[in-house]
Amino acid sequence: MLYNQVVNDWGETTYVPTTLGNVLLVVVILALLGISLLFVKKHSTKLSIKQLTFCAMALALGTILSNVKLFHFPTGGSITLLSMLVICLPGYWFGLGVGIMTGVAYGLLQLLFDPYVLYPTQLIVDYLLAFGALGLSGLFASQNIKNGLVKGYVAGVLGRFVFAVISGWIFFGSYAWEGWGALPYSIVYNAIYIFSEAAITIVLLLLPPVKKVMGQIKTMATT
Repeated sequence: MLYNQVVNDWGETTYVPTTLGNVLLVVVILALLGISLLFVKKHSTKLSIKQLTFCAMALALGTILSNVKLFHFPTGGSITLLSMLVICLPGYWFGLGVGIMTGVAYGLLQLLFDPYVLYPTQLIVDYLLAFGALGLSGLFASQNIKNGLVKGYVAGVLGRFVFAVISGWIFFGSYAWEGWGALPYSIVYNAIYIFSEAAITIVLLLLPPVKKVMGQIKTMATT
């Protein structure tokens, strides 16, 4: 058995991974990181364990920051301390393939440590697709793109937002506020926490000292 059905504080039946389920998630995460490394080696002559280390560091830091919640909805969704930015970094450093795989691995970690699953199929949309979409930052990995990190971050956030809206529309429409349709509710609900965190992050990224540090970190990761 990979998961147990548990009734939460709001009377909802959620799905929580068992010990076997958690072990399987860890195995999948390690496999994804290994595949990322193979992908990277295939497409470059200078990619090494160093890059896998940077991805692992981003995963660890992103997971820690995701638990520093500035605001949290009881039915899912939080404004965190820059966790989306940290998970967007591997894509910005190493490209689209590594970025998406790192995002998926992060989603599995979220499922491991902070699951909120009402339907098994919701797990795929909320944890694999939505977080995997943060890897769209890899579309702007080129050194020649001005403000590439900001543009990559926006791409990743928009990708996550799209899947979060789809999930809210399909799986959480019954939670819509009185007088609201499922889709408008999902758009506004998810926009509140996702774009609030994004706005704070973008302001920070546009500060000259932060831009300089981020550039130095990318140089460290890619050389």
